[in-house]
Formats: sequence, structure tokens, C-alpha cells
Amino acid sequence: MFSRLLMVCMILSVAASAATQDPHHTVEIAPAKTSIYIGSVTMTMPALQRSGGSYASSYAARVFPYFFYNERGKLTIDFSDEQITQLDRGERVDFKGQAKSESGELRRIEGHAIPTDSSSGKIKVRVFVTEKIELIFNTTYRFKPDERQ
Repeated sequence: MFSRLLMVCMILSVAASAATQDPHHTVEIAPAKTSIYIGSVTMTMPALQRSGGSYASSYAARVFPYFFYNERGKLTIDFSDEQITQLDRGERVDFKGQAKSESGELRRIEGHAIPTDSSSGKIKVRVFVTEKIELIFNTTYRFKPDERQ
């Protein structure tokens, strides 16, 4: 009797754990690099966390050889539940967002994601630095399941 009760408790514990995991809570974006006039810009960021219909993270942009243009800040990308469903169906998804540098400069972000399988794909991001200057980054993304209990 006790072993059956223990077995039921273990099954319920595993089921509850699986129910709280969100396969789209965390997304990793591979570092990206793009060319500029006589140089390059490399963009890196820690994993983005989803909350309230958007992903958020910090970012760092390194400009070579113009190090004095290096920048850090925070970014947010709007991504609804419907857009997550579209990715799950293997469809291309367009998105928009915003970045804000540590010095307070706002940058508009636009892009699209194209899934290659259920947890990863390709991503293209346009960062509008000014009205006439935009940086285009092509890289990959990968979802990491949320393991909150």
C-alpha cells in the first residue's frame, strides 16, 4: 500500500513539473556580426526571457575599429502567444521591438524568425540606429525550456 502511494506521489510530482515548464520562456540568440564602412559590428546578448508577451534582455554592441561607438543597453521584442503558435506550426514570424542604450538612445528593432525545427531556427534583425542608418544581423535562435518549479 505504501509503495503504491509513493508511486502515485512520484507520478504527480513529475506531471506537475512538466506542466510548469514553458518551452518558449527562454530563447538564446547566437552572437551576430555585420559589416559597416571599413569595420564591423558584433552584437551579443544573454538569453532573452519571456514575460507578458515580450522577450527582454541586455545587449552589447562592439564596433571595430571604432571602439568609441561601442554600446550597451536593454532590449525588448514584442512576441505574442499567436506568434509562438505560428513558430510551432513552422511559419515565418515578423516581430518588432525596441532597444535603449545606457545613454538613453532609443533604437527601433524589426525582424523575422524562420523555424528550422521545433526549438530553433534562423533570425534576421534590423536595428535602426538613425533614420538613415540600419544594421542588419543574420543569426540563429534556440529555445531553452523553462525549468521553474
